[in-house]
Amino acid sequence: MSDPVNNQTVDLSPRNGKSHVVGPTNVKLWRKTISEAFKETVAKFPDRDAAVFPEQGIRRSWAELDTEADALAAGLLNLGLKTGDRVGIWSPNRYEWLLTQIATARVGLVLVTINPAYRLAEVEYVLNQVECACLVTAAAFKTSNYVAMIQELAPELASAKPGALKSSVLPHLRSVVCMGDETISGMLNFGDVVQSGRKNKTNELDAISESLSPDDAINIQFTSGTTGAPKGATLTHVNILNNGRFVVDAQNFTELDRLCIPVPLYHCFGMVMGVLGCISTGATMVFPSEGFDPIATMSAVANERCTSIYGVPTMFVACLQHPDIKSLNLDALRTGVMAGAPCPIEVMKRCVSELNLKDITIAYGMTETSPVSFQTSIADPLERRVSTVGRIQPHTEVKVIDAEGNTVPPGQQGELCTRGYCVMKGYWNEPERTSDAIDSDGWMHTGDLGVIDNEGYCNITGRVKDMLIRGGENVYPREIEEFLYRHPSVQEVQVFGVPDKKFGEEVCAWIVPKAGQPIPDEAEIRAFCQGQIAHYKIPRFVRIKDSIPMTVTGKPQKFVMRDLMIEELNIEIEETA
Repeated sequence: MSDPVNNQTVDLSPRNGKSHVVGPTNVKLWRKTISEAFKETVAKFPDRDAAVFPEQGIRRSWAELDTEADALAAGLLNLGLKTGDRVGIWSPNRYEWLLTQIATARVGLVLVTINPAYRLAEVEYVLNQVECACLVTAAAFKTSNYVAMIQELAPELASAKPGALKSSVLPHLRSVVCMGDETISGMLNFGDVVQSGRKNKTNELDAISESLSPDDAINIQFTSGTTGAPKGATLTHVNILNNGRFVVDAQNFTELDRLCIPVPLYHCFGMVMGVLGCISTGATMVFPSEGFDPIATMSAVANERCTSIYGVPTMFVACLQHPDIKSLNLDALRTGVMAGAPCPIEVMKRCVSELNLKDITIAYGMTETSPVSFQTSIADPLERRVSTVGRIQPHTEVKVIDAEGNTVPPGQQGELCTRGYCVMKGYWNEPERTSDAIDSDGWMHTGDLGVIDNEGYCNITGRVKDMLIRGGENVYPREIEEFLYRHPSVQEVQVFGVPDKKFGEEVCAWIVPKAGQPIPDEAEIRAFCQGQIAHYKIPRFVRIKDSIPMTVTGKPQKFVMRDLMIEELNIEIEETA
């Protein structure tokens, strides 16, 4: 088997007759900080395009990005921040976001990425959980008025001196830095903070950078669980810098590549696989718009001659469905990453045939593993790229275990556990939740169900918690979803369980129909399944929907669908001990 990074022959197949795979180690793990890697790229490619934001009309070379990031880093230090302090960022994809990521890494400030969709209670929880001393925020985005929400949480801003906030609700927050030109009471203007740092002495910043360790925490990302409060996954320079690098290496990136990044920056997909992947190679970052828009995305691909694009399956579906896409020249595209949710096979095939993505890859992972642990290679045949998430990444190992914790044979389903450089330091200030997730041998228990075949390719089959049990039979939604995608009228489908007094759970399917196709009813879908899949897998309830509830990162919210169906069906939930 070949190593996707160095094209060298390495054995990536399971070891000792067990579902246990170990990634190649012949490529050296970088023991450097993000700032070191960034400065090396700036030195190599000072005049090449580093970042393009068409919506903001911004284009920066690596040298220009370096100058402005240093100014912002110095400006943040002028606010009294010091290495190790947490700086929150609450914003859609903007130039200021990217600048903040590089600037905080320069001086060891821990960047706390906040979901742009968060509301009052959520942002209050996050800021207090990690004790953010500073918040960098957009003024507003879509239906979110960030300024108004912060003012509601901290009314003391109205009379506070900028940079000297004393809030009863947010006791650790001292500074709020707002993007845009508006002057807001108690807040600092982003441009002013940058300007305040322009006269800095670079050697002072260098001294701080040189004091940093690659194993220092540099990023906290809150994971969106279906239950309980969000958890702050704490990631190091080594974690995320190497992961971003390995992801683009699997696409054969060089400084000549241009990556379109429509996925959110607050998520690993954007800031690690995108930004840090490009920093590791010198490739150009193109951010088409603040939030995902299919025509803005594909126009940016055409205008900037992008060679690669990232997205979750729903993004690619939206691009494929848009009538104006056919008029754009996408012939520079060759590769990319589809991740974040299982990819329907038909969608993958259309991306290859209609978007010129002959070398598109599939990646799998989770925030807690920086994120990617499996990825297909551009050398993999299409059949492998549409049916698996590829093979193990460098310096990473994964095993598949059963309910008793035993490693299962190849081909058998179980829970994926990941170990290696990529595993997070832990959940910030939550030792119990950390020890629940990472065992004493360093294995991160992912909660994902998967199968590893005899060649080391992995297939994600569902979530441990997604599995439903109907009449004593284990039912895995992914299997039913893949079958229903064969129906000519099905564009999107999500399968989940709803409580049932007789069987324990019943199977429910939500379907988004294809435009221009007859809309199927419940009877038709059930008839389509008859004789094709086991009777207990056939959906008892089928609902035709305009859309599927999704997170900002494109992951279906099955718990939302389940709750809505429980309400619709008037199901009484019996309490359990």
